[in-house]
Amino acid sequence: MTARSTQAGIMDSPEGYGIVSRTLHWLMAALLLWQFASAAARQFMPDTPVEDFFWFSHTSLGFLLFILVLVRGAWALVNARRRPNSGFMARCGHVVLYLLMLAIPTLGLLRAYGRGRGYSPFGIEVFGARDHEIESLVQLANSWHGLLGWTLIALTAGHICMAFLHRKPNGQRVLSYMTKGQ
Repeated sequence: MTARSTQAGIMDSPEGYGIVSRTLHWLMAALLLWQFASAAARQFMPDTPVEDFFWFSHTSLGFLLFILVLVRGAWALVNARRRPNSGFMARCGHVVLYLLMLAIPTLGLLRAYGRGRGYSPFGIEVFGARDHEIESLVQLANSWHGLLGWTLIALTAGHICMAFLHRKPNGQRVLSYMTKGQ
């Protein structure tokens, strides 16, 4: 295997996404599914073992997802000229998804900071506890975190539908870019 063919499998190309992009995509998809399940359990099954099962990890996995979004965004920029061209509307849709995946955990972090309790996902201290609450941060996050989360769920469902339906003029399924790569 040559260095060029190894790079071709790692990096994105017009024919498909490389292993790094595909791994990040599917790992983030699994985490988002867990986050959606935990939010749904919290909303529709409060004070039940189902809620307890999903909700205990919501904030830690949300932070991990935030880090992965940053990594994936940086990787997308590195590969910007190599990536498959899915069209203007698909690019716009992806930008909105990325913005939501950045905004929602940012609001969660603001809420945690505003509450003054400290925040340590997976036991790693991001910020320590304080003796006072910053009500404006808590209110801002409470107003938008859930609403944008449900919006992300709806747009993700649309993203999945479009991935199954979208074909290139030559008949190639766009979904194969993210399942098979090159």
